[in-house]
Parts: sequence; C-alpha cells; structure tokens
Amino acid sequence: MKVLCVFGKHQYGDPARGIGTEYAAFMPALQRLEHEVIHFDSWDKSRFADYAELNQALLNAVEQARPDVMLTIQRDYEIWLETLQLIQARKDVATISWTTDDSWKYQEVSRFIGKAYHAMTTTYADCIEKYHHDGITNVLLTQWAANSELLRTPLSASNCRYSVSFVGAAHGDRKQRIAELQSYGIDVTCFGHGWSAGSVAAEEIPRIVRDSVISLNFSNAYKGANQVKARTFEVPGAGGFLLTETAIGLERAYCADEEIAVFADQEELVTKIKHFLAHPIERDAIAQAGFLRTHGEHTYDLRMKELLDFAVRARDHWLDSHSQTSHSQTRQTSFESALESYCLTVPLKLMRRLLVSVCQLFLGQQQGIRAARRLVFEVSWRLFGYKTFTASGLPGRMFPYQ
Repeated sequence: MKVLCVFGKHQYGDPARGIGTEYAAFMPALQRLEHEVIHFDSWDKSRFADYAELNQALLNAVEQARPDVMLTIQRDYEIWLETLQLIQARKDVATISWTTDDSWKYQEVSRFIGKAYHAMTTTYADCIEKYHHDGITNVLLTQWAANSELLRTPLSASNCRYSVSFVGAAHGDRKQRIAELQSYGIDVTCFGHGWSAGSVAAEEIPRIVRDSVISLNFSNAYKGANQVKARTFEVPGAGGFLLTETAIGLERAYCADEEIAVFADQEELVTKIKHFLAHPIERDAIAQAGFLRTHGEHTYDLRMKELLDFAVRARDHWLDSHSQTSHSQTRQTSFESALESYCLTVPLKLMRRLLVSVCQLFLGQQQGIRAARRLVFEVSWRLFGYKTFTASGLPGRMFPYQ
C-alpha cells in the first residue's frame, strides 16, 4: 500500500525544536508494515509562499503519487476544505486525519474539517459522541504509542544514571513545578526547549528515560483538561519508570501503580517521588510490568495497521453512499474558484496592519504577529465556522504565511 503522510517533519514546523513525534513514530511504523511511504511537509512554512501554493502542491503530490491512503495531521487551517473535498472525491485515495488535541481542538478545528475526510481519529473517548452529534460518523478511537524500534527492557534502579528526569518543553507552569520539587530537595534533570540543557535529539530521549530511576510526565494541555500524551507510552516502552500526572482515559492504557505510577497534584508528586526513590524493588517491578504492557498493546505498528484498515473501510463506505459519477471537471472548477477567493483585499490589509501594530506594541515584533494571527483565528471560527478553513477564510488570507 502507498501512504502519503501530510504533516511536519519538525516540532511545530521549526527545525530548531528537533524532529517531531509524529514524523519519528508514524513513518518508520508504516515502513515496518512494508508500505511505501511518501512525506509531504505541510508545517514547514519556508517551503511555500502562501497557503495557495501549499494546497496546490498537495493536490499535485496526490495526483503524481496516487497514494492508497492520505494520512494528515492538521494544525488548523493550512489545508483548505476545498482541497480535502477534491481529494476525498477522487475515489482512489482513502483520507484520514490524526487529531492531536481534541480535548480543546475539537471545538475549534476537528468538527469543521471532519466531514472533508473519509475518516477521523481521536484519542478522547468522550469526543466520539461529539463527532457523531455533528454528523461525522467514521471516527476511530485510538491513542499514542511507543516506537517498536526503541523498545528496551528496563534497567534496575541501581544502574540508572539520573535520579529524576523530565524531557519536554518548559512551557506553562512546568518551570515553577520543577522549582517546587527542587525546594523539597528533589534533584530533577530537565531536557527540552526552554531548559538550560536545551533540546535533545529524538534518539537521545529513550536513553535518558531508561537511564532514570523516575521519569516525570506532566499532562497539562495548552487549553482544557489534562491529556494522555505520547510520552505516556514512550517511557515504559523505552524501559523507563513513568510517574505521570493523571488524565482522562489513562486507565484504559495502564493500571495505575502497577504498570506506571500516577499523581494528581504537587503534594502527591513529591510523596511518590520520595517513595519510589526509597523503594527501588517496587519501582523495578512496576517498570517491568509497564514495559510488558507497552510491548504487547501499545506500539505504533499496531496503531498504524488499525488506522489504515479503518481508513480504507471508511472510504469504501463513503463511496457507497455518494454519487459514483466523474468528478474531474468539478475538481478543476472548484480549485480555480478557491484560488480566486484567496486574496488579501485592501480593507483586510489595513485591518491586519492595525491589529499587528497594536499587538506588537505590547508583545514585541514576533510575539505580536503571532498574537494577532491567533486573535483573528479565535474570532473567525466562532463567527464564521467552516469558512475559516476554506480558501476565503480570514486567518489564511490575512496571515498568508507568518
């Protein structure tokens, strides 16, 4: 099977942040399953002049590669609904989108793009009902996982180099929480964007967690409730001992305090760190149980096989319920119309200039532009809904690539 993967190679499309989780996990898993894998980087803004060029390039890539499945990860409005609908209607490509933050992005992204795909995925069980309520019926409940190539049996606590480690960006309240742990005499070695040690290569992360008596994971999200994250599976899969913040759905993946350790607040975090540092035999038993559960149930090879099978079934079901007539002329006309609607008019230029100037006054040059773009997006999806994700959507026209 030929699979076109449409997402970023680097985290948030920024090479300075290293290889992204999805690229490092999905691509090799699909290759191990003996599929032909083609990557289209839809997050790297340096590759295209604007969103029109990106969408045209994606249509060209589909036409040239003729994949059996197109797997995307949409950040927000970078892939137009018109583009997705044209690919969906080709009949020869099964389209599916892996959603990353449905705990908060369902409301502002997923519900608007879902019908333009043959299938959607979500890692949140409570979102299934929301999809169905909005008429998006082909939804696969899945979850993050561990890379099969990086599975390693755990080291005993006595052979670990680090006492407590944390790998992840220093955003939100993480610096404050680490500082609080250090105030209790707990030494935490931190790696990632924003920490003094800086970012580490993706291949170094498994070595770090395996070489740590305790690997911490904070489950806080950009918005909303705590999330089950990829690190939840990567740590036990790499042979580490995971102490993670609680999150909805975590219980479906692991047994708390039998296969991983879980904390609900900062007080319990301190207590459990001290407990497991003082009880290495108990720590070693949990690490081993977590590794075995991950090896048997939580690898990307298993996830990707299920995802591809689901996508093809969903495409076939979609074809059965839609017209079987040719869409070649419709494809040409629709995208030409989309291109015509993608323009930055004089009023929009003036609005953009004013908004950016005000935001930069308070936040500085780069942060000001990002804040202005975010503000336009937040207003747009609330007022205009689906139109935000089309070629005529305000965010994509006002901020064509910044």
